[in-house]
Amino acid sequence: MALVLAAAGLFLYARLDADLTGAIDHGLDARADDLASLLRAGSLRPGPGVAAVRLGTAGESIAQLIDPSRGRVVTATPGLEGAPVLSAAELARARTEELLVERASPGRLAGAWRLLALPVKDATGAALVVVVGAPLDGRERALAALRTQLLVVGPVALLLVAWAGYGLAMAALRPVELMRRQATAISMRRPGERLPLPRTHDEIARLGQALNEMLARLEGAFQRERRFVADASHELRTPLARLKTELELALRRERSPAELRAMVRSGAEETDRLVRLAEDLLLLARVQEGTLPVRLEPCEAGRLLATVAKRFRRQAEHDGRSVLTQAVIGPSAFLADALRLEQALGNLVDNALRHGGGTVTLQAVHRNAQLQLHVKDQGPGFPPGFLGRAFQRFTRADDARGPGGAGLGLAIVEAIAQAHGGQAHAENPAEGGADVWITLPDRRPGSDTSAPASPP
Repeated sequence: MALVLAAAGLFLYARLDADLTGAIDHGLDARADDLASLLRAGSLRPGPGVAAVRLGTAGESIAQLIDPSRGRVVTATPGLEGAPVLSAAELARARTEELLVERASPGRLAGAWRLLALPVKDATGAALVVVVGAPLDGRERALAALRTQLLVVGPVALLLVAWAGYGLAMAALRPVELMRRQATAISMRRPGERLPLPRTHDEIARLGQALNEMLARLEGAFQRERRFVADASHELRTPLARLKTELELALRRERSPAELRAMVRSGAEETDRLVRLAEDLLLLARVQEGTLPVRLEPCEAGRLLATVAKRFRRQAEHDGRSVLTQAVIGPSAFLADALRLEQALGNLVDNALRHGGGTVTLQAVHRNAQLQLHVKDQGPGFPPGFLGRAFQRFTRADDARGPGGAGLGLAIVEAIAQAHGGQAHAENPAEGGADVWITLPDRRPGSDTSAPASPP
């Protein structure tokens, strides 16, 4: 603001100086034209009293008629009859062109004067130079008064504008300060706290709303993380406790080789469960970080389903059940990460064998530019209230589909599907049982094999 006021003051000062000088020059032009007209008409001749009447008085304006060839004053305002007020060089220029100069104390006059020299010819044709002048004390007084006013009013205006600007800025930033204080006080120990929003509905209000939405997302993520850690701790604690119990029982008294083998076998089963749980948690952690890689390669849907069915066929026969594959509906070749899909389909088949009933059927269907990989069973199906959260971590429907598992199988299935750019779905068909399937983009060999980014 100081720079703005200084620039405005300089502009006003320059404009006033130019206007006053222009007014003086306009008056000089008028007087020089009048004297030139009188000379050309022969009405202005050298002689006593003529200068006082025609050429003005030294207090208001001055005039000289100069013979440039001899450099002498022909007639002049009283007090200026001696030497010309122009220098020899300026007089030489004035013989051919109009000339404006400023002089300090020309002749015996005091103060600064502005002079206009104009070449003319009198009635006889003789070349003369008319010099007229006006005092500059009026201009200097006006400029001095303006300088004084600017030096006095400028700092006062600067203080007032700075004070008003500071108050306006404080008023505008008060909501930001309130939000800052509230932000420093927000803690995860007191969920649900949000930043106060101003009623102005301006940019600051929209910023606060965006920050509140971000806080809600962070709070949801923190709660999910905390629940994930708690569930993981609970799931790890159970097999560790069982393993510890088996070891303590084995050391409590002498055991026969058969009893020791049974205890070691039980401990190995718990160890296997710990390994599977740790691998599942590691995979889900990589999904959460967005780093689950998939390698797209040409795959055969029929071969993929047959490989998964073969792996679980012995387990199914042991329980008096069967795992079958149906013919692929549509083209069989597509692009995907076969190992990841085998893992996902294996989780679905394992769930169907542990929690479902009847025959487990694997099927691949091309529909609406998508490839669907289905795993169906003939059991009681999912509880209706469980379908909406079936793919959440550590979510189980133990009351309807039996005990066992950590509740991570379907979450891993969805993570693998999303890593391929697809989705996982589950429903209870009208004919009974459960149907869980993966929907994948129908990529064919020869198309772009770049893998989609894994969602966080």
